[in-house]
Amino acid sequence: MIEDWQKLDPERAARVLSDINPYLEPVPFSEGETTVRMQRLPFYKDYTFYELTDLSAVPGARKYALCKPGDVNVVNWTNQTIYETNEKAPIALNDDSVVDYVKFFFNYVRGRHGRFLIIESIDDIRWQVEPPLQGRKVMQEMLEPVTVIGKDEDGTYNLEAFMVFKDSLFKTKVHVKRDGLVSMSEEELKIEGMPVLQDAAA
Repeated sequence: MIEDWQKLDPERAARVLSDINPYLEPVPFSEGETTVRMQRLPFYKDYTFYELTDLSAVPGARKYALCKPGDVNVVNWTNQTIYETNEKAPIALNDDSVVDYVKFFFNYVRGRHGRFLIIESIDDIRWQVEPPLQGRKVMQEMLEPVTVIGKDEDGTYNLEAFMVFKDSLFKTKVHVKRDGLVSMSEEELKIEGMPVLQDAAA
């Protein structure tokens, strides 16, 4: 996903925060201490994606929300928020935007046991201990960007991606239906026991 964040000026940030704050739990964010950034996502025509960072908390608290006038959807790290927005928007996928959508989906959905982190380069991995140069080279040559490999008659996109889950790297097929429903198949373990930092949702 293209992380094309734009920081809002204080006046506009205050307006956005006043719209989103009623939906934030357990407590709303402090207006004077919150930075608001936004980006447009190519698969949602009318919704804007916001990042709110409340610097009055230690450590700083961060929330994300998909919004259009009159509708606020705070990301709760389940697929429910995304699927509900897909239905309302409705989501519009094409050969270009489906890759961005897959990256967005896995970045902001956290399963019961953690996130599946898409890895396109060795620099995407949060190492606890850096691997030796030869190990880095071998891994980098193995990795590939998320790639569309086909489309079914019913409009389902089929992609290939490398992911890290916990301490393991694997290659998988990702399937995206026209309504944005995501599933995986043919997971192929490549490396396990990697010295990586355990993921925590932002």
